[in-house]
Parts: sequence; C-alpha cells; structure tokens
Amino acid sequence: MLDFLKKYHKWLAIVISLFIILFSISGIVLNHRGLLSSLDVNRKYLPAEYKIINWNNAAVKSTLKISEDSIFIFGNIGIWKTDSKFDNFTDFNNGLPNGIDNRKVCSMLYTSDGRLFTGTLFGLYEYSFHNSKWTKKDLPTHEQRVVDLLEKDNKLLVLMRSNLLISDFQKNTFDKTELPKPENYDNKIGLFKTLWVIHSGEIYGDIGKIIVDLVGLIFIFLTITGLIIFINKLRINKRINKKRPFAKLKNINIWNLKWHNKIGWITFILLIITTSTGMFLRPPLLIAIANVKVGKIPGTELSQANPWFDKLRRIMYDEAEGRFMIATLDGIFYSDDEFKTDLKKYKYQPPVSVMGVNVFKKHSQETYLIGSFEGLFEWNPSTGMVMDYIIKEPYVAPVVAGPPIGEYMVAGYSEDFKNQEIIFDYNPGAININKGDIHIYKGAVSINEGEDFPIQSKEITDAYRMSWWNLALEIHTARIYKIFFGKYYILFIPLAGFIILFILISGLIVWWKLHRN
Repeated sequence: MLDFLKKYHKWLAIVISLFIILFSISGIVLNHRGLLSSLDVNRKYLPAEYKIINWNNAAVKSTLKISEDSIFIFGNIGIWKTDSKFDNFTDFNNGLPNGIDNRKVCSMLYTSDGRLFTGTLFGLYEYSFHNSKWTKKDLPTHEQRVVDLLEKDNKLLVLMRSNLLISDFQKNTFDKTELPKPENYDNKIGLFKTLWVIHSGEIYGDIGKIIVDLVGLIFIFLTITGLIIFINKLRINKRINKKRPFAKLKNINIWNLKWHNKIGWITFILLIITTSTGMFLRPPLLIAIANVKVGKIPGTELSQANPWFDKLRRIMYDEAEGRFMIATLDGIFYSDDEFKTDLKKYKYQPPVSVMGVNVFKKHSQETYLIGSFEGLFEWNPSTGMVMDYIIKEPYVAPVVAGPPIGEYMVAGYSEDFKNQEIIFDYNPGAININKGDIHIYKGAVSINEGEDFPIQSKEITDAYRMSWWNLALEIHTARIYKIFFGKYYILFIPLAGFIILFILISGLIVWWKLHRN
C-alpha cells in the first residue's frame, strides 16, 4: 500500500502540477478584485469563445431610453449612447475609472427631474450634462456595489447587495436602511454561500482572505518543490550512471524534501478545507448543495444580524399593487407597507438561477418578466402560472435537479429597439424572441417584422476587454479549459479536486510512515 501511495502521489502531482499552480494564482487574483480592477486583457488574445460577437458574453444588461435619439445601452461593456436605430454608438464612460471592471454597469436611472444615475460594481455615479462626465457619489456603506436603482416619491433608492440606501432628491446624502427580516426567518443561510466564503476566506473578512492567499502560495510552493525533487532525482541517477558528482543536487533535494514535508503537514487541514470547499462551488457537485440551508457559523462574517447579507439583487415598485418587490437569492419578496414590517415571500416562485436575477420588470397587469441564467419567464405570483417566455410554452419544472442553468442563459433584456423584445443570451448574444411571430405588445396584437438587433460597433468590440479578475475566474472555475475538453470541462473541477485530495492525503501518510523521524 505504501508503494502505491508513493507512486501515485508523485505521478498524479506531476500530471496536475500546472493546473494546481493556475488554480492558486487565479484564486489569489479573485480575492483582490478592487485592487486589480484597472487591469485588463485584450480579448483578441483569448480563445474565440471569449470574443464579443453579437453582444454575447454578458455584454449587455439592458437599455435606457430618455428620448427617441438618446438611448443608452449598458452592462459589462460600460455605457454607450445610441439612437433609435442602434447603428451609431458614442462612448459614454467619461468620468468612470479606467478598467472594464470599473465600468461594469448594473443599472441606470433617468429621474423625473432630469438627473441621470448609474450603479456599477464599485459605486454610484451621477452624470453632469454640463461637464459631460460621471461623478462618484459618497455612500455610507463599506460595500459599494450597486445592483439596482429606483425612483419613488421623489426619492432615489439605491439597492446594494446587503442594504437599501434612500436619498431625497433635494439632498446629496444617503440614509442606510436595513430591510426588515423575512417572515418566519430561521436565521439560516445557503450552504453554497457558506462554502463560498470559506473557500475565499471572506468568512473572516480581510484576515481570512490573506490566510487563503497564503494557502494559494503554499500550494505553489509544494508543487514547485515536488517538481524539483522529481527532476533532481532524475539528474542524480544520470550523474551516478556517468560516475559524476551529485552532492550539490542531493543537498538541494534534502532541503526541498524537508520543507515540502514540513509545510505540507503543518498546513494540511487548511489545504484540505480549501480544496474540498472549492469542489462544491461548480456543477455537478453544486447541484447537491444548491438549495440546502445551514445555520450561520458563529463569530464569522456570516453571523451578522443583517438577514439580507449579500442576498439582494433587484428592486421594483408596482404602482397597481402599491407594493415594493425585491428579488433576492432566497426568492422574491414583497412589502405592502414601505418596509415597516417583515417582508413576505410569494407563495409561488419563478425558476431562477443560483447566480441571481438579471431581468425583473412588470409585464402586464398581473404578470412579471423574470430572467436569469435559467431562462426568461412570465410569472403570475397570484396563480403560480409560469410561462417560458422565449418558447411561449408553460414551464415544467424538472423532476430531478440538473445544472443551475437553462437552455437560455439570459443576461439582459430590452424593448427599446423598435418596440421589439430582445434578450441578450450569454452565448449567442442578442436574440429577437418575437421574430416572425404574431404577439401581443402592450395590449395590441401585431405582426412583428422581426428585425435582427444590430451588431455592436468596432469601437465597442475593441473596448470590451476582459478584466484580470474575470480571466482569473475563467481559469479558477475551469471554464477556459472548454477549448480542450468540450462539454466535459464541467467535470474538471470535481476530478481535479479528488486528485488533489488524494495527493494531500497520500503525501501525509507517506510522510508519517517514512519521513517524520
């Protein structure tokens, strides 16, 4: 058994060594998004599927029309101004910091008094039409990521991932509003979120991130020292055969083996935790935990009193119903009393990807459009009716849970192009979902001419670079290996995880049996 463990500890580690180093480097980058937000990679140097074609790769979140010849198209591409034909585009990012991550726009709002706001990954900005530039607003929260904007009763509502900020239009300051807890709140949190913050180290804030960064460096150290030991053994054997001195190489190996073993066993638990938690953050293992709730771990970032920590995604006010609606990672909730009492969860919920809601809008008197990487659905919360809005058929929930994505991965939606409904799918990009159909548009039956959405301009294509953070995410989640493994890339994370666990455990056993003394 010991010979078996030694043999496969060595050979499996050699085979997967490059991937371990890439996992480690990309993980460190992912922990410092703000610090690296100004650094980009030109997509022309990346595999073909990362190039922007027909507004794909989550380029567009939505559009904002303020007049016939002033329409803004926004999302991960930043903000571009166009006209009703969508054939001329002007860069509208002046004032936003450099770096595509700093220009990733989640929401835009044109208020009743003619003010223009945008919410990005790193803050809230107001546009000065006099100076033709965006200016950042001071927000009273540590988190700066704005996920949605709403105007209500001459007040600006800014939805963050954990809090709601409210500002009177006459003031430039914001009041932080902690939303009331949901009805029947059990103080539990998703297992997926728990494993996520453990894997990244966020569970203990900045200190936790630094610890996980060190774990990444330790993985790199163990991999490199292991490779040095292996290569030097080959060189020593070669020198022995040629009767040449090898003492220097032997001393190098003694040092590397000593610290390879010592660092390995001292940090063994941290290495195991980091590896095992990462395995469950991607399909197929993600499927097993996607809907599991667990208690909050005391003394961690998760144990704070705010029940909506990192859960809020979209907000809407339904004038006809007189209620606020909020899309969260725990479902869609509503308040009929301006958030004075506990939020109520709709009895019937639409299908939503674990990544959250991307499209959230009123569609008819009783229905709403809900879009995510699960698809686009027309949802009636009163009756529970859910219609697959793309194929115009009733939605049938799968009997057995599958991957947390649907056939259509809806990243955005717009109806400002000639009153036609355009979805922006992550893969094929812009799709006219009514093309050639007889459909109902705002109460009138009409025949849609079905024009294709115009292709993005060269300026937009050149400007839509990939941030270092996003490139690291593609590497860390193994999506970039799709160019080698095709659809089977989805198995890479669990297989790599099991191999790394075997390498760690077998290495500890071999050390315990042979080297600890």
